[in-house]
Amino acid sequence: MSASPTKVALVTGAGTGIGRATSIALLKAGYHVALTGRNADKLQRSLEGLGELASNALVITSDVRDPASVKALFDQVQHTWGRLDVLFNNAGTGAPPLPLEDLPFEHWQATIDTNLTGAFLCTQQAFRLMKAQTPMGGRIINNGSISATAPRPNSAPYTASKHGMTGLTKATSLDGRKYNIACGQIDIGNAATEMAAPMQRGIPQANGEIMVEPVMDVEHVAQAVVQMAELPLETNVQFMTIMATRMPFIGRG
Repeated sequence: MSASPTKVALVTGAGTGIGRATSIALLKAGYHVALTGRNADKLQRSLEGLGELASNALVITSDVRDPASVKALFDQVQHTWGRLDVLFNNAGTGAPPLPLEDLPFEHWQATIDTNLTGAFLCTQQAFRLMKAQTPMGGRIINNGSISATAPRPNSAPYTASKHGMTGLTKATSLDGRKYNIACGQIDIGNAATEMAAPMQRGIPQANGEIMVEPVMDVEHVAQAVVQMAELPLETNVQFMTIMATRMPFIGRG
């Protein structure tokens, strides 16, 4: 095990979108960052063009749906850097926008397993590491989505998983107090990523219309996560909503 750096972060789903942007922002903020996901090539591409900053990164392929894979991920972080200061539970997926009654069970299961069970498994391992390290404690940030508040049409699996994430965030925040573990949630609306590409082509609204929706720069999301991460542990952003200003969220439905 190498000498522990000042700050260590772990980002799940780091190969694309919000996870990639946040990993880069944390590296630029001085963190040592473990980037994890299922696709090694995408994870490596996240580090392209970073020069010397890339030497502070650790790429680890893992599957957050698999308890053994998650344990091995956290064991490797601990072996490499000796501690973990920030976990960003970002890995997520969606299901096809089908009517609820027509949705195959496999799509429901895959969404819940990735978005909610994956976050739980990572949180569980983070607790075990953070409560045992010196100094004790750390911060967990969950990617909740504005779907944790209001659903889109034909989004039952994703919406349910993100409502579940809010419950996990609250329980984690409560259970983490005695270990100096802070937990907050960032609810994101319409960041310009691969997942949000359909919004710029037009997506269904609650009234049945198809509408092109505004998006925002994903870098703004990354900087918001860094802002949450940089707070001292006696201070916590419990919930933050960051969204494209003109998107139809407030009042939708």
